[in-house]
Amino acid sequence: MRTLHTNPRTTPRRLMLAAAAALLATAATPLWAQTAAWPTKPVKIMVGFPGGSTPDIAARALADGLSKLWGQPVVIENKPGASGNVSADAVAKASDDHTLGVVINGNLTSAKILNPKLPFDPATDFSLISLIATAPLVLVTPPDQPMGQAWVAAFKASGDKLSYGSVGIGSVGHLGMEVIKAAIGNLQPVHIPYNGNPAVVTGLLGGQIQAALMPPGVALPQVKAGKLHAVGLAGPRSTLAPDVAPLADAGVKMGALEVWTALVGPANLSKAAMERLARDVPALVRDGETRQRLFTGGWEAQGSTPEVLAQRVKDEARILGDIISARGIKLE
Repeated sequence: MRTLHTNPRTTPRRLMLAAAAALLATAATPLWAQTAAWPTKPVKIMVGFPGGSTPDIAARALADGLSKLWGQPVVIENKPGASGNVSADAVAKASDDHTLGVVINGNLTSAKILNPKLPFDPATDFSLISLIATAPLVLVTPPDQPMGQAWVAAFKASGDKLSYGSVGIGSVGHLGMEVIKAAIGNLQPVHIPYNGNPAVVTGLLGGQIQAALMPPGVALPQVKAGKLHAVGLAGPRSTLAPDVAPLADAGVKMGALEVWTALVGPANLSKAAMERLARDVPALVRDGETRQRLFTGGWEAQGSTPEVLAQRVKDEARILGDIISARGIKLE
């Protein structure tokens, strides 16, 4: 029998080659495999508005897709209050590395401008992950209100006799109505804040308010049912509301205003979590199934990088800050 002998001179060389091969294999491992250690337990996504609200619809579409992708439960916790800021504060203070939040524009842009004593700082207390989706704002009224230019004339003549609703002070729906007021002139309708768009709809149907700017996902089902009128869009035409003309056609000149949702985590989110989220979330949002689900819910899918979301926050904070300053808006 032939005996195989190991040459002691070549052993170190073989070990070095083996180590080098292992290093190359690690370097060549895709990012998804390198970061697959996260999530290690169920992930919670907090939403600052009630179930059935447009942020909730977007969050559930995202959660279902991520749960399938990761093989881990992704659960939604609704925590309404203070225009979504109660939930945002809970996300900012989370330390378990598995708590995220779906927020709206105001939580990241106008909240701190309106309230310097806000318990969290949007500029430093969040990891910005992805812009999930955007939607135009539809101006809706009860069906007993006139339409088009007739509504503009009636609203202008109303002075302070009419009321309008929004999901909270400083929300895009609130600030958009302030822009409309400035564009029409000579009116001071009363602003009534609610804790979510479903409650705004209830206020419209019950006659407590006479106008509101809302996303298509909430507004159009009521319009199609004949329960509300769509006066116009606060911006250009949109595939989300193809039958609704811009308010500019009725003589209301204003820039485009959108509501949007974004996924954020606490500032201390781990590198493994951030890397996986920054890769998986945009891809999932742009995927056909999730994109269609968002569209059906009244959203235009985006799925941005963290950098794009950060720039959006910066630009919109300046725009909304200018509206707040020009209109003298304060927390009541």
